[in-house]
Amino acid sequence: MTISRRVLGQGAAAVLAAPMILARPAHAQRSANTLRIAFRDAVPNVDPYFNSQRTGLIIGHQAFDGLTHRDPATFRIVPALATEWRWVDSTTIDFTLRQGVKFHDGSAFGPDDVVYTINTVADPNTRVATPSNYNWIDGAEKTGDWTVRLKMKRPTPAALEYAALVMPIWPKAYRERVGAEGFSRAPIGTGPYRFTKVDVAAGVEYERFADYYQGGPKGRPAIQRLVARYIGDAATELTELLGQRVDWIWNMNPDQIANVNRLPYLQATQQESMRVGFLNLDAAGRSGAGNPMTNLKVRQAVWHAIDRQQIADRLVGGGSRVPSGPCFPSQFGCNADAAVRYDYDPAKARALLAEAGFPNGFDIELTSYVQPRQWSEAVQNYLQAVGIRARLNLMQVAAQIQRSMRGELAMQMGSWGSYSINDVSAILPNYFAGGADDYARDAELTRLVEEGGSTADEAVRKAAYDAALRRATEQAYWLPLHTYVSVFGFQRQLEFPTFADELPRFYLAKWK
Repeated sequence: MTISRRVLGQGAAAVLAAPMILARPAHAQRSANTLRIAFRDAVPNVDPYFNSQRTGLIIGHQAFDGLTHRDPATFRIVPALATEWRWVDSTTIDFTLRQGVKFHDGSAFGPDDVVYTINTVADPNTRVATPSNYNWIDGAEKTGDWTVRLKMKRPTPAALEYAALVMPIWPKAYRERVGAEGFSRAPIGTGPYRFTKVDVAAGVEYERFADYYQGGPKGRPAIQRLVARYIGDAATELTELLGQRVDWIWNMNPDQIANVNRLPYLQATQQESMRVGFLNLDAAGRSGAGNPMTNLKVRQAVWHAIDRQQIADRLVGGGSRVPSGPCFPSQFGCNADAAVRYDYDPAKARALLAEAGFPNGFDIELTSYVQPRQWSEAVQNYLQAVGIRARLNLMQVAAQIQRSMRGELAMQMGSWGSYSINDVSAILPNYFAGGADDYARDAELTRLVEEGGSTADEAVRKAAYDAALRRATEQAYWLPLHTYVSVFGFQRQLEFPTFADELPRFYLAKWK
């Protein structure tokens, strides 16, 4: 079926003309050895343990290191703050730590910092932003002058990926002195850049860390300073890039790629990421017992109402795919054959609504932080076409996350990047294990997810995750819309490599 302009939205059907007549291009920041970056959403807390935003993960990745590092090209786990490790058994890893590493304040890194960090974030009272990233950890203990043992509550095959991507090490003495709040305002790590300014409303700034350790997997950055600003909307962001007041943006509207590439001093590139766009439906009635999403036939109607393939092809573009289940296709445990499939069938959607007692449809709030806004409008229009009158409420990321965690949202549109961890244990527990983002509250589904995450036996894990995907899709809880394709726009004078894990690495960028 050819999708109509009315359904997709006029803004997506016609390419907005980028300004082609500009003042003479501004002198690139290469002479100042500075890279100016724009992010769309502000990050209330740049400590990676206390935010679940992708922007926060990116900001932290430039300044913090974990025990291990995942090579972005090969996905191999390589040494970082630990030089080697050994699996003692399925729930125990012994790490040998790197010597001679300094934190950004000049203090020495050691095993006490590792034990303090791991034990603090494993404590439920710490209230980390994404508990499922750490609730498998039992604790850590110092076993020698430069050795640490990590104990797990259950076998966690992806433990080294978690250590690489979501377990940066804090400096024990400094954080204990300034406290959690003080640390969030002036964070210190061991990474290739150190923070020089943190403003929760305006942005962050860094400078290259001269004492980044030899042999560090991220290497010594070529660019001296990073200045990252928070800019609230895509149009302003693009205007700033075109006017050369910033040097790098991402997640720009794909409609603008051709226009940007016509300019002699800019370029735009695309890269599919591990992020999945979704529609989370309040089957559990957290937002109110009378919420229509508590009815299975209504949820199934929503799944049939939206032409996800057209959204992926026409709006997202760049090779975007439609996952069959609530996970990214390459993740361990994401078996497309286990999921129940729902074709785009608006007639069937209307019939299901009638069977559910809504022959004339109903009104409902649809919250979304998704940009470009045409993607949210497309979902709204598809729902409208079958009688679901969704009032679109576009929100900032942090604001929607807060409302979601309070259980207020009947229908929410968002995205999840799994912290770039290539295992379904980084997505399924967040939405189906009884936490703040779980709007299914299905005890059987929770049991299956926990079973898949409680063993190192691959066959058992696959069987449990297959059953979990089947149940989640049979019950139409969490609708995967499409994979994301990151669109980067930046100065042609900037050499900037992109990778499939949706983690921009500014420490690898350089001016030509």
